[in-house]
Amino acid sequence: MQELIDRAKALLEDGTVRRVLGWKTGDLPYDPEPAYFETPESLKDFVYNGFCGANLSKYMIEASKLEGRTLVCLKPCDTYSFNQLLAEHRVDRDKAYILGVGCKGKLSMEKIKAAGIKGIRSVSGAELTDPAETLFFDTLYGKAEMPYRDAMLERCHVCRGKTHAVYDALIGDSKDTTDADRFDEVRRIEALSPEEKFAFFQKELSKCIRCNACRNVCPACSCRQCVFDSAKFDSAQKANADSFEEKMFHIIRAFDVAGRCTDCGECSRVCPQGIPLHLFNRKFIKDINELYGDYQAGADPTAKAPLTSFTLDDAEPNIVAERG
Repeated sequence: MQELIDRAKALLEDGTVRRVLGWKTGDLPYDPEPAYFETPESLKDFVYNGFCGANLSKYMIEASKLEGRTLVCLKPCDTYSFNQLLAEHRVDRDKAYILGVGCKGKLSMEKIKAAGIKGIRSVSGAELTDPAETLFFDTLYGKAEMPYRDAMLERCHVCRGKTHAVYDALIGDSKDTTDADRFDEVRRIEALSPEEKFAFFQKELSKCIRCNACRNVCPACSCRQCVFDSAKFDSAQKANADSFEEKMFHIIRAFDVAGRCTDCGECSRVCPQGIPLHLFNRKFIKDINELYGDYQAGADPTAKAPLTSFTLDDAEPNIVAERG
């Protein structure tokens, strides 16, 4: 991490950038949060480790409106989101100095807590320079450890690769974390009966408290004002068990980002209710790949998206209907 801090300091000092967008130390050893650093001295609070899961690309929408360039730290998967925003003219490439940072998989506190590890006072093994084999915890109840891989976010197990799609400079090594098929979960749900599918999503979406965390964190949800910002859609109007409102919100949002979602998994990462929201988006990605050919949003900012172009070979609506 020191190399990363030194590079950021040098770019601030020579005027190449006006600010740094990265992560700062949180109140607890496992809760770093996105932050701007505008002076070399402020970088004393900069941190980058396995708990820095936040995709910073969306912050560049507002940063692009500021004076001067912003150094932004992007993991390999984040660069696809930046490219997609670039394709949609939501960010200014000239206002960004992209520092591609290495990634060895990001960590889920939910998985760590589920393993019975609580009361954490400090963590080691999560730094970029660590081998990412084992996490070691000092807790209120003694020492504990856990395999790094077992604590990774779901999205890291189906990682698309450790190559940055766009960058100005690279720092830090990455590690291949892929050990599962990206669409296994989708196929499992597709195999269910219509009644079972409805019951599955009814159960999951009934947990929704309409906090809007998924929408607010999603790089593809970049509208200045959302139709769901209306007062009649706020959380006070929500009825947990029998309301259709939360289903409408998530279904409309999934359609809105179809063909544009890079599968960054931020929606599921930030959901306080643990709803696997990425499944909606991943279902669309799977269907688009099958109907129009393999496509990765954000891989090429100049490419035409399957749902925004037309060819005589495009799938007909009846094909989708038959597939159910």
